[in-house]
Amino acid sequence: MRSRRRSRPEQLALSWDGPGLVAGVDEAGRGPLAGPVVAAAVILDDMRPVSGLADSKVLSAAKREGLANLIRAQALCVAVGTASVEEIDRLNILQATLLAMKRAVEGLRLTPVKVLVDGNRLPRWSLQSQAIVDGDAKVACIAAASIVAKVYRDDLCVQLHEQYPHYGFAQHKGYATAEHLQALSLYGPCAAHRRSFAPVRSARSP
Repeated sequence: MRSRRRSRPEQLALSWDGPGLVAGVDEAGRGPLAGPVVAAAVILDDMRPVSGLADSKVLSAAKREGLANLIRAQALCVAVGTASVEEIDRLNILQATLLAMKRAVEGLRLTPVKVLVDGNRLPRWSLQSQAIVDGDAKVACIAAASIVAKVYRDDLCVQLHEQYPHYGFAQHKGYATAEHLQALSLYGPCAAHRRSFAPVRSARSP
């Protein structure tokens, strides 16, 4: 069970006091049956704060979209990394998620002195970093990353819907809803589905 989340993230009293840029990292799309996993890395600008940051899961789609635009406009830098369906099936979802996070941080135009990552696992990299459980509800830069990653992945799912309209990706974003499972049963998996996930593996091929 996930712990109770605060509605507004605040910077934690972290075990690090050095000066320099801090990046927040979070992912979107570990649980769905289809589509890539997406990670975002964000370095916020203390001189241009973004108000209203929160865990992306507690925000409406419209609010997330507006905040994602603000973050991109006002943050010092933002980068997105993805891991493909093929990489998810080959590596497993955890390792693919860590790979997407690594790609996101490597895509930043500025190099942070520390990276704060939502969750309890860290990618392999040389950067000083800290994993924070429920960080998207506690730390502003991680909340910002969660919003950017979620909006980016939702947009990808709308594109998948245009390619594969039978599955309803625009509505369920690849998650195992009743509608999605019924479509899998009727049509079998498409190229966007994660074959290593049990409900996809058990669905008949088209």
